[in-house]
Amino acid sequence: MAIRPTKKMSTAFEWEGKDRRGAHVTGKSVATNEQSLRAELRRQGVVPSKVKKQSAGFGGGKKPTSMDIAIFFRQLATMLGAGIPLVQSLEVLASGHEKPAVQKLILDIKSDIEGGSTLKQALARHPVYFDDLVVNLVGAGEQAGALDSLLEKIATYKEKTEALKKKIKKAMFYPAAVLAVAFIVTAILLIFVIPQFESLFKSFGADLPAFTQMVINLSKFVQDVGWLLVIIIVGGVATFRYFYKRSRPMRHSLDRLLLKMPVLGPILLKAAIARYARTLATTFSAGVPLVEALGSVAGATGNIVFEVGVMRMKDEVSTGTRLQQAMQTSGLFPNMVNQMIAVGEESGSLDTMAGKVAEFYELEVDTAVDSLSSLLEPMIMIILGVLIGGLVVAMYLPIFKLGAVV
Repeated sequence: MAIRPTKKMSTAFEWEGKDRRGAHVTGKSVATNEQSLRAELRRQGVVPSKVKKQSAGFGGGKKPTSMDIAIFFRQLATMLGAGIPLVQSLEVLASGHEKPAVQKLILDIKSDIEGGSTLKQALARHPVYFDDLVVNLVGAGEQAGALDSLLEKIATYKEKTEALKKKIKKAMFYPAAVLAVAFIVTAILLIFVIPQFESLFKSFGADLPAFTQMVINLSKFVQDVGWLLVIIIVGGVATFRYFYKRSRPMRHSLDRLLLKMPVLGPILLKAAIARYARTLATTFSAGVPLVEALGSVAGATGNIVFEVGVMRMKDEVSTGTRLQQAMQTSGLFPNMVNQMIAVGEESGSLDTMAGKVAEFYELEVDTAVDSLSSLLEPMIMIILGVLIGGLVVAMYLPIFKLGAVV
């Protein structure tokens, strides 16, 4: 029975030493152990005087981000296009990256390739950073002998999708953050500030205005059961997230509801169409058959309603239906999108037309997010004014009443 050798794990090191000119140099590198790092430094003309493991882990715990992966693909495509061998390209990229976590990831990929794996197989061993779509595109590039051009397409795809995600997060985060701050400020006023006014009002010995009494009663309620409300809210959010991730019918219902919301819905719809078109353009231009491409596109739309719809389209296309007709039957896409895809099918330039659709809707999302921010700002100011201003007015009403009596 053959025993498979265990894979050596890379470690991040910090080192100091002197170069060939005698100048003091420092740096960070990733290696399997200290001895191999010292040997590598000597090979580069550096005499190491101090080598130690990086105390804060891989870059202070910073994991590779999606933009790190996009930049990695872009740089690797450039180096392969310049004729540099794959293993040497990976070694150069690893040594030149600032994040030790990214260095380790690239060196692990390099180690797998040196062991006989293809780039597709090496990437597939890191599913957290390289999803099935990217892995399959890389495999298509290796089979076609055009890996550098495919990596360029993947880099563009990752950059565009990440930019789109940031726009969606911006649209949802801003109002949520402001309302959260308003909620926290209101809670602080109810728990700590209003009780001080209550003790002051008791010394007046007069009846309080109805609005002031209502706020005081609310303050007492929050003080008595506030901790229970926090537990209920946190527990409710945690339960919702748990079932949302595991319940497909719940996700389908919620995603459908979000698409029908008055302001946010159109943005999410345009974002889903942009992701659909961008992924379709990337996979089809890579030479992936349309039916297989639709399978990858379905999971990349970011909305389960579109995912189900695209999978139905895939079944229809596999039986001979044209893509434009399947899209029209799904009822998910505007007529303009259906017409552009039809032109792409007729002219044999489906990837180009899908790319134009993606660019159009990415711009639409950008414009819609900016418009939403402008629209929400006065609404948020009104909400803050009503909440905070209402509490302040309630506390000063008895003082105004006392002043009128005097």
